[in-house]
Amino acid sequence: MSADRTPKGPGRPKDPEKRAAILDAAKRLFPLRGFDGVSMDAIAGEAGVSKLTVYSHFSDKDTLFAETVKAKCEEQLPEAVFRAEPGRGPIREQLRAIASGFHGLILSPESVAFYRMMAAQGESSGKLGELFYEVGPRRILDAFEAFLISANHAGSLDVPDPRRAAGHFFCLIKGEAHMRQLIGCPLCGSDCEGPEHIESVLELFLRAYAPRA
Repeated sequence: MSADRTPKGPGRPKDPEKRAAILDAAKRLFPLRGFDGVSMDAIAGEAGVSKLTVYSHFSDKDTLFAETVKAKCEEQLPEAVFRAEPGRGPIREQLRAIASGFHGLILSPESVAFYRMMAAQGESSGKLGELFYEVGPRRILDAFEAFLISANHAGSLDVPDPRRAAGHFFCLIKGEAHMRQLIGCPLCGSDCEGPEHIESVLELFLRAYAPRA
């Protein structure tokens, strides 16, 4: 009898709901206990899955941490928001969508907790700091730099140094409110916290980089 030469199909597909539960658990536990204080067992327990399931989705804790940071960023800043396309409306509206998403992300309780954790652990763990930067801030900067380059080519903006401008833009959006959140100072209810703050940043940015006649 000949051997069965039928090609074997892929393994059992991974359950997206379990993956989401693991990421949600990691978002809660990493900022609460710190990177070193969280085990894969703890995340499995918090997510209501087995440790084997955690490892089937994420090969190690570094990978899980990186994917957790990426997932948090993508919740409010999906890749689509960085597509500089004429059909998406005036450039101001496109910039407003990016600014609003980033503002909501950076002031969210999870992001503030992650930043506090990194401030506490970053000095003792340069590798962790690099990992956080690469999958979080740098990915956002890269995406916005590409957006600005596309806007330059389309004639919507005139930005001589897109990388530097991207850094300026996000630092302006953070503003006073992000600093107050990090140090546990109550938000002041002023224009630094909401749409007025975003509009003021957009006004500055567009004055600096509007196409020249």
